[in-house]
Formats: sequence, C-alpha cells, structure tokens
Amino acid sequence: MPTRREFVYRDKLLPFILLVCCFAAWGVVATMTDPLVQVFSTVFSMSTLQASLVQFAYYGAYFLLALPAAFINQRYSYKTGVLVGLGLAIVGALLFYPASLAMTYGLFLLALFTLAGGLAILETSANPFVISMGPEGNATRRLNLAQAFNPVGTNIGVLLAATLILPNLHAASSAERAAMTQAELLAIRSGELQAVMLPYVGFAFVLLAIWIGIALTRMPAREKTEAPAAQPGHDGFPAVFRRLMRNTHYRWGVVALFFYIAAQTCTWTFTIQYAQQTTGADHATAGYYLQYSMIVFLVARFVATWAMGYVRPSILLALLGATAAGLCLYAAFAPGLSGVWALVAVSACLSLMFPTIYGIALMGLGEDAKFAAGGLVMTLLGGALMPMVQGAAIDAFGAATSFVVTGLCFLPVVAYGLFHLSTSKAGPFAFRSSAREVAEVL
Repeated sequence: MPTRREFVYRDKLLPFILLVCCFAAWGVVATMTDPLVQVFSTVFSMSTLQASLVQFAYYGAYFLLALPAAFINQRYSYKTGVLVGLGLAIVGALLFYPASLAMTYGLFLLALFTLAGGLAILETSANPFVISMGPEGNATRRLNLAQAFNPVGTNIGVLLAATLILPNLHAASSAERAAMTQAELLAIRSGELQAVMLPYVGFAFVLLAIWIGIALTRMPAREKTEAPAAQPGHDGFPAVFRRLMRNTHYRWGVVALFFYIAAQTCTWTFTIQYAQQTTGADHATAGYYLQYSMIVFLVARFVATWAMGYVRPSILLALLGATAAGLCLYAAFAPGLSGVWALVAVSACLSLMFPTIYGIALMGLGEDAKFAAGGLVMTLLGGALMPMVQGAAIDAFGAATSFVVTGLCFLPVVAYGLFHLSTSKAGPFAFRSSAREVAEVL
C-alpha cells in the first residue's frame, strides 16, 4: 500500500509539472521578443530609440499588471491568477495575426503589451504558487527546480527567433527601402511581418494546451504555517506597504532588481546590433551569438547553484556583478569579435542574479511576501526604460559605446551583494553540508 506521503507526492506532481511549463513558457516569449527591436528597426526603417518601444511595451505591462495580479491571488487563488495570466497571454499572442495583416507598428506594440500583461500575472502567481505546494522548509528548493526550466525556455525562444524570424528579414538597407516603390516595399514588409507573426500565433496554441491542463487539474490546497489572525498580511495593503518600505533588504532589493532587469534586457536586446556593427555579421549570424548567450546562461545557472555550496550567494552576486560590468566596458572600448564574446560571457554572470536578489529581498517577510513578490515583478520596468536610454545612445554614438549604459546598470547589483554581506552575521564561505545556504538563493 502506498503511504500517505506518496499519495501527497503523486497528487502534487502533475500540478508542479504544469507550472514548470509556465516557467519555460515566459522564458520562450521573453527572448523571442528581444530581437524584435532590431527586426522592427529594419522592417519599418526607424531609429533604434523608436524600435526600443518594443521593450517599453513588454516590460511596461509587467510594471502595470504585477500588483493587480497580487490582488487576484489574495482575493481568489494562485490557480485563478495563473489561468487569468495564461488567458490574457493567449489573446496577446493571437493579436500578432491581425497586426501582421495591418502591418502597423502600433498594433504590434498592442499585441506585445497584451501578451506581456498576461505573462506578468502568470509570473506573479506561479512563483508563490510553487512555494505554497509543500512544506516551507524545502519551498526554495522547489522554486529553484522550477526556475531551472526558465533558461530552457529562453534557449528555445532565441532558437525560434534565429531560425524563423531573423533569416526572413530582407537584406535591403534603409536607404534601399526608401528608393523602392510602395508596392515593392509592402511586399517585402508583408513577408517579414508574416515571419514575426507565425511563431507567436503558434505559441498561443501551446499556451492554450497549458491553460486546459491546469484548468482540468485539481491543484493542491495552499498550506498555511500560521493562523489567519497571526498573519501580518491580513491587516490591509497600506500597512503591508509601510512594513515593506521599512525593510532595508526589501527596499534596496527592489532597486537592485530594477537595474538587474535593465542590464539583462539591454544585453540581450542589443547583442545582435553590436555584432552587426562591430563585425559586419548579417542578421542570422548575429542572432546565433544571442543563442550562444542563452546556452551560457543555462549552463551557468547550474554551475552557480553548485558554487553556492561553498560561497555565500551575496559574495557571488557582488563578484559576478563586478565581472559583468567589466565585460560590458571591455565590449564598449574594444569593439570587435572579442567584444561580442565578452557580451556572450555576460550571460554567465546574469544567470545567478535574479533568483539571488529575489530570494534575499523576500527573506523573513511571511505573508507580506504575497504583495512583496508583486512589487519585485514590477521592477521589470527597468527593462522598459533602460533599453530606450541605450537605444538613444546607439543612435548617437554607436552600438559599442552604448554598452557603457549596461555596465553602469550592474553597479547597484554589486552594491546590493556587498550590502547584504555587510549586514549578515554569517561569514563569506559555506560548506556543502549546509543545504540551507544553497536553498536560500532561489
């Protein structure tokens, strides 16, 4: 006879697998969207700053909808939040079809905003949902396992962009396009935008399959470690907000995460343009460098997790942040093939940062973490604003010099690692016998 523990495990395995699919799904969309800045810059013959509105629409939706997602989770359930997020993301992905027919930049931005809004609700709901699916003692290990599939999704997203979108861009320059007749230009533009549309509409059906699976699956009840009367999160949002703002680890964690998202988005968004301008690579070849970045990101996630068995996460955060800043500055002042590989190496540093900052910022928050998680997701606003700053720098100074902006974004990340190290009583080194140190990160 199976034990009660085995029944509980089996009861939660399928829901966990379905949620893991969500982690991979938003990774696919995020990195499939990064090359669109270069794509729309080419297709619509616009400046890099104008094309950077892609990231403004995408990450701006995260900023606007993360907090409403927290209220959905608080009022209803995590499952409801996940289903609402998936549903809105499906609508956004399907909107790419009418946008490709209209061939209007504004409609593509609307589709991206709707898609990203759904992913914002999904991400705000899925992270705490995974945490709630078992005992608190191993909650971070579950989240670590689920997040490990996000880089798998990012690799798939870049592969889709590199094979389905970038090779279908016409080689004509902006000047050559300006010399074409209206009919010739529309024919080329239609083919290019059809290539953009197909992977998004196809992926809508993948999201629909996940939605159906989660809707038809009985999810485990949320486990509670405290009685409702003792939970501080029940005394109203204003009180929760005041407590969070008094918590220095959370407050500065928000700042650090904002600049991390900014740095990550800028790195992955403009690697293609950097490769093209500094090495003369075509669209497809430059896209493969972004694919290499995603592979490095995936492998480095597991290497960094192993390293946490020996060195405290805050030490690694500071060291990798400083390394990433140095690599960006090298790419800025030594343009060429070695600079491209320096940007690829930046992804190794990025792999550790989000879950480390996220984990440190939420330490000891209890029920307040429900709204705190929404606040941390809102920091994706950094991915909306800073690419526009770097885009303006590219228009003014070129892709190479613009990576000074990215390098500067890593400095608050370094400062947060040093801040946590200075305020913690533990020493810089941990040993593999202490599983708790490894679990704290994610």
